Amino acid sequence: MQITPGELLAQINTPDDLKKFPKDKLVQICDELRQFIVDNVSVYGGHFGASLGVVELTVALHYVLNTPEDQLVWDVGHQAYGHKILTGRKDKFHTNRVYGGISGFPKRKESQFDTFGVGHSSTSISAALGMAVASKYKNSNIQHVAVIGDGSMTGGMAFEAMNHAGVSDTNLLIILNDNCMSIDPNVGALKDYLTDITTSHTYNKVKDEVWKMLGKFSKFGSSAQEVLSKVEGAIKSALLKQSNLFESLNLRYFGPVDGHDVNHLVEILRDMKNIPGPKILHCITVKGKGYAPAENGNKTTWHAPGTFDKVTGEIFKKVPSTPQAPKYQDVFGHTLVELAEMNPKIMGITPAMPSGSSLNIMMKAMPDRAFDVGIAEQHAVTFSAGLATQGLVPFCNIYSTFMQRAYDQVVHDVCLQNLPVVFCLDRAGFVGADGPTHHGAYDIAYFRCVPNLVVSSPMNEEELRNLMYSASLHEGPYSIRYPRGNGVMPEWRTPFRLIPVGQGRIVKEGQDVAILSIGHIGNYAVEACSVLSKEGLDPAHYDMRFVKPLDEELLHEIFGKFKKVVTLEDGCLMGGFGSAVLEWMVDKGYSAQVKRLGIPDKVIEHGEQIELHRECGFDPDGIAAAVRSLSEVVRIS
Repeated sequence: MQITPGELLAQINTPDDLKKFPKDKLVQICDELRQFIVDNVSVYGGHFGASLGVVELTVALHYVLNTPEDQLVWDVGHQAYGHKILTGRKDKFHTNRVYGGISGFPKRKESQFDTFGVGHSSTSISAALGMAVASKYKNSNIQHVAVIGDGSMTGGMAFEAMNHAGVSDTNLLIILNDNCMSIDPNVGALKDYLTDITTSHTYNKVKDEVWKMLGKFSKFGSSAQEVLSKVEGAIKSALLKQSNLFESLNLRYFGPVDGHDVNHLVEILRDMKNIPGPKILHCITVKGKGYAPAENGNKTTWHAPGTFDKVTGEIFKKVPSTPQAPKYQDVFGHTLVELAEMNPKIMGITPAMPSGSSLNIMMKAMPDRAFDVGIAEQHAVTFSAGLATQGLVPFCNIYSTFMQRAYDQVVHDVCLQNLPVVFCLDRAGFVGADGPTHHGAYDIAYFRCVPNLVVSSPMNEEELRNLMYSASLHEGPYSIRYPRGNGVMPEWRTPFRLIPVGQGRIVKEGQDVAILSIGHIGNYAVEACSVLSKEGLDPAHYDMRFVKPLDEELLHEIFGKFKKVVTLEDGCLMGGFGSAVLEWMVDKGYSAQVKRLGIPDKVIEHGEQIELHRECGFDPDGIAAAVRSLSEVVRIS
């Protein structure tokens, strides 16, 4: 069902349509755009607070810039809903994040207005700078704009890009969208620095004078360069009093300005188009702006609240009639506190995802032993390695897709030194509506090739607890991957039990075909076995628990008995668990017909997890079909 847009927004399908309206209509357009986002997300879900916070900025940018010729790059993309609506996707917006619908993030193949695909933070300045250098090389005079939040600014890549941009002499504008938030509240010295800038009386006094001068900029004709020099001098004289970080990187700094005054933003952006070289505009915004429950409530909750009553702000939550299994992330959070109470050496680390990973439970219980290091995955890993050198046991919790960003640190700083860091990889496998930028598809493949690193995955909550307990006693690097969402055990608080490294288990004895699974996806195999048994088939099921080292004793038993084997994983087939089993089989001289089920070598788009599992053929029906085909049994309908 499509949501009906407001009177003016209904007439806008492209930025060219937006430009047809006089400037005095922009406030109404912003109001209608904000309401359209509220109406859609309240019904269909999605990211919320971030897009509301940049409505005015989005309208102003598309009003002033000549997009898509001018290059506009959004960082992360949580805030790009308004951008999508104004660039030809208004009528499809109700399909946002739905299987087969439009992506929740900017995506190059979806629209020419999406100049760069995003989903991970801190990439916008590097990408926009690359585009700007290319334009300079081609003698083009188009504009290049990177919109980055203060949370993404904590990523080291953003600093690297600014350091390069300052000496690039390119037509690059960096817009710092400063709302003191990423998903959780920002942490660190940069947050304090930006707060100092926005509250400085000297700063704001000079800012007002500077913008007054810039407003007259176009009137000076041949004296423009002289005026610009005076403007820069006025800014720098004020900045020298508090040593501006951005100016020290040779980026002309302007601001802070009100990011919710659309008409003022239009004036500023028009003026800044005439200022050559790399520059940064500091905009102060409010996450959730214009929708009171989001603006005044818990910003983390309203980052992606799910569906809600748009009138009252009540977030809809299904109340189950029976006890439900917990989310794996919550099992991790509570278990880590239990382990830390038993072992004073245990520490917790996460890069900017304390709520998403549930490390916030330990941060509240033991604030001196749990650390949110900001959007800085590389630092999180090497910081953990440093803790480990001093005899501590760090549990470094990073989403699987974000661990990719710290791969060198895992190899160089942890594994080569054989340090006892425990990597807990949340959101392993398909994550659902966030899509390919967030799927945890590759961690088995990229971890199992690293020396000294144990690679494991629990089939249920009890195994997660026991693997965490076992990892805390292991003298070397250890990884545990688990998926987004709920487990299968409502009664999950079981006593800790040591699981020897590399030991799997038999879930079900059988005769026809052996199913070897790794991780939570093995519960699908349980469902498939139940169906197959009613058809007269008798497959065996093994929960391997470890990809590295593999349970060789169990594998000798399996390949000594079965000539037909199915491997099952919620990860990439290229180099994954199935590949490990095949390598072992060949090395040991066994021969069997093996069917590998997992994520194929292609990009899988967004959708509900079960929809994506079905698409890739490893939902319960797909597993059963694989067993039937190996058993050469034709199912009679």
